[in-house]
Amino acid sequence: MTNDLSRRALLRGVGAAALAAPLAGWLTGCSRTAVPGTAGAGQDLLTTARKQGYLRVGIANEPPYTKVESDGTVTGAEPDVLREVCKRLGIKDVQGIITPYASMIPGLKANRWDVIAAGLFMKQSRCAEVAYSEPVIVSTESFAVKPGNPKNITTVASVLANPQLKIAVLPGGFEDGILKTAKLPDAQFVKVDDGRSGIEALRSGRADAFFLPTLSLTALRAKDTDFDITPAVGDAPRTGSGAAFRPENKAFVDAYNKELAAFKDTPQFAALLSKWGFDAQAAKGVTAAELCKNPG
Repeated sequence: MTNDLSRRALLRGVGAAALAAPLAGWLTGCSRTAVPGTAGAGQDLLTTARKQGYLRVGIANEPPYTKVESDGTVTGAEPDVLREVCKRLGIKDVQGIITPYASMIPGLKANRWDVIAAGLFMKQSRCAEVAYSEPVIVSTESFAVKPGNPKNITTVASVLANPQLKIAVLPGGFEDGILKTAKLPDAQFVKVDDGRSGIEALRSGRADAFFLPTLSLTALRAKDTDFDITPAVGDAPRTGSGAAFRPENKAFVDAYNKELAAFKDTPQFAALLSKWGFDAQAAKGVTAAELCKNPG
């Protein structure tokens, strides 16, 4: 178990792509090795993925959006949907590579993975760099706060009104972008690596709140009950995510969206999202074009 945890920690670094090939068998239930560059930007991604039998996917390890099981299986709401749609396209599996949010789009553009499926919420700057599928998840944002919310942190406006507050965020995450767009001073940011370290920053007093999707905080609270979760933040934009591809893979995205739409109409889609705590209806009628208008 110790060796597994050490390997997982290594894969969170910027060097994840270099380590992905020897450790791909550990990261997924699949025994194939993901070789960087096999599905290059200049190739037909659908043909290549069908031939090799998998897509390389950049993920976090942030339940319920993404999760790596103890046996290395990549799961979570987004990878599970990606896997099912890929099967419909004749692609047998997905192979996950753990990476920080800030490295996801650079890694995609550098061909370290073929797709991102990690709750990477849509906003203007990201949509200018990647081609998103239609939304799979539409979500809300909340703050993790100390019991009783003693500093009355409920909205982005309440954070801006108190220059003494320190807010923990995942660098490159959607919440980081919301606060930067709101022009929160740099001194009020506390950068953390993952959900657990965000809660620890709150617990230790380094941060007064931890800004994260409501469901992510709910998942964290299943193990740590010494913090409260605020209601959905009313002045945060409606957020949503789907699979993100390189713009040159438009033909693949078009084929993917066709199969995704068909999958959304099945009971299996609703059951899959419900398993992870999401409402399948929330993503219906919401488009990538709409969510890509989010500032940031």
